[in-house]
Amino acid sequence: MTRYLIQRLLLLVATLILTSFIIFALTNLLPGDIARLVLGRDASPTAVANFEEQFGLDKPPMRQYVDWLGGFVTADWGRSFTAGNPPVRDLVLTRLGNSMRLAGLTLLIVIPLSLILGVLAALREGSWLDSTISIVSLSVVGLPEFVTGIVLINVFALTLGWLPATAYIARDMSILAWLRMLILPALTASLVLVGYITRMTRAGMLEELKKPYVSTATLKGLSWRRVVFGHALRNALLPTIAVIALSIGWLMGGLVVIENVFNYPGIGSLLVTAVTQKNLPVLQAISVLIVFFYSFANLVADLLFALLNPRIRLS
Repeated sequence: MTRYLIQRLLLLVATLILTSFIIFALTNLLPGDIARLVLGRDASPTAVANFEEQFGLDKPPMRQYVDWLGGFVTADWGRSFTAGNPPVRDLVLTRLGNSMRLAGLTLLIVIPLSLILGVLAALREGSWLDSTISIVSLSVVGLPEFVTGIVLINVFALTLGWLPATAYIARDMSILAWLRMLILPALTASLVLVGYITRMTRAGMLEELKKPYVSTATLKGLSWRRVVFGHALRNALLPTIAVIALSIGWLMGGLVVIENVFNYPGIGSLLVTAVTQKNLPVLQAISVLIVFFYSFANLVADLLFALLNPRIRLS
């Protein structure tokens, strides 16, 4: 198991280095002079030269990449191009914390709900319950996030007045107030994910329930609950774990639309602002973090695979 973990960690590091180079190269290939894009076309040559010297844009591209990567590893992510040039790390990590709160609440809704619905649909295959769960799951998956968010805002915020139409986080906010702020964006993100995970859980359970070991365990006198939850569900979760891992990665980078619909100050809305302002240091830092979360989520999925399936550890 230790060797398996080391291999996966080395693969994670190699992936981050490669993707960091690609991200840096792509962002530096943007058309136009970055200094003039930020300062404006009427900026003087002196102002442009000072800007390039301040942010290291006057150095060769490879030197810029090495300096940027070294700074990123040592927690010096540079400074933003915006007024006051605030540190990129403080700016990004503050927004990242907000997105992690929203993502955490979303997962608390999605994972148990999806597993319950998937298992129920598999155990009642062909029934009205199975059909209802399947139809609803496919329906919510096909709805874009902004449509779901706008519908929830119109119903629960504007019509009923139960919940706020926008979301924010304050330090002195109570847990109940925090939940009230985040429940609508969390539900919007949940509806996007719950259909995929439910369908995957249902398919995995149906496949496992039809295997001979289920009949053998039942004939040996094991209770149906133990057969389903102690044996079949354990094996059925293997493909579901992969979907959940990808969902975690998507949550950290794919909340762009949801955060903008609810005017939530998360990393997704900061990414949109960075693209609009041509703020390369912020854009690069966010892109690397998104890749890290995707890679780390897949690492966790691989480790869970190994724990649930000993054959993976042996290989």
